Amino acid sequence: MAGAREIRTKIKSVQNTRKVTRALEMVSASKIRKAQELMKTSRPYARAMRQLIGHIAKANTEYKHPFLIEREQVKRVGYIIVSTDRGLCGGLNSNLFRRLLTEIRELQDKGVEVDIVAIGTKANAFFKRLKVNLVGSLNHLGEKPKVEKLVGVVKVMLDAYAESRVDRLTLAYNNFVNTMTQKATLDQLLPLPPSEELHTAHDWDYIYEPNAETVLDHVMTRYIESLVYQATLENLASEHAARMVAMKSAGDNAKKAIDTLTQIYNKARQAAITQEISEIVGGAAAV
Repeated sequence: MAGAREIRTKIKSVQNTRKVTRALEMVSASKIRKAQELMKTSRPYARAMRQLIGHIAKANTEYKHPFLIEREQVKRVGYIIVSTDRGLCGGLNSNLFRRLLTEIRELQDKGVEVDIVAIGTKANAFFKRLKVNLVGSLNHLGEKPKVEKLVGVVKVMLDAYAESRVDRLTLAYNNFVNTMTQKATLDQLLPLPPSEELHTAHDWDYIYEPNAETVLDHVMTRYIESLVYQATLENLASEHAARMVAMKSAGDNAKKAIDTLTQIYNKARQAAITQEISEIVGGAAAV
């Protein structure tokens, strides 16, 4: 029965694993609703900021903010990467990192250098191993991210762009589509991505108080911060959804493994009992 005992031990181990995955699935299922509420609450503000910046970009003003001007040569690109602090969420982080690596390698092949700000433990650990310049990091935002915690790392990139140390700034995160779908997304933050709406000619302008530079500096900074904050909320909802699905899949696979091991155990036990009966019958016949 040595083989049967080993199989029984494996069954017990898989059952314990299934309990863990089931617990993680239930925790993520309870947290995803709160994460979705935070995400949906923040979306109107981010949408209003986009509309405001769109109107400002269309105005015919003498002062042109540096964030609105396309650089002729792109020598260095900055990335703000939003990831999770914990694992066990399927391919959520790896899909985002894989897409980023493809783009980063293409830039490096062209001689373009890359600066990275990592938000989340997974991104911080991953990009530390690569030949990129990690200029800032932020971990453990928790279940209710605060925009105040993001201001520091965002300012690092905004200052670099304003001082022409970075020629383009991109935001990378997982966009929450629905519970089953999370999309790895790369959005260009600076300069503002060109569009027909933003480049329509107009002969009007706003009246700025005290002056255009002061107002636009403040508005542009709030705009970038709102997009990064919204990305962290989208990524948080994506994390819980991906973990819930991954843990459900792991639990289902564990159940299948338990059923298979139980059948093997029953066959081994039956074979051992049959062998013992055969030995007893053989011994009695010999007597």
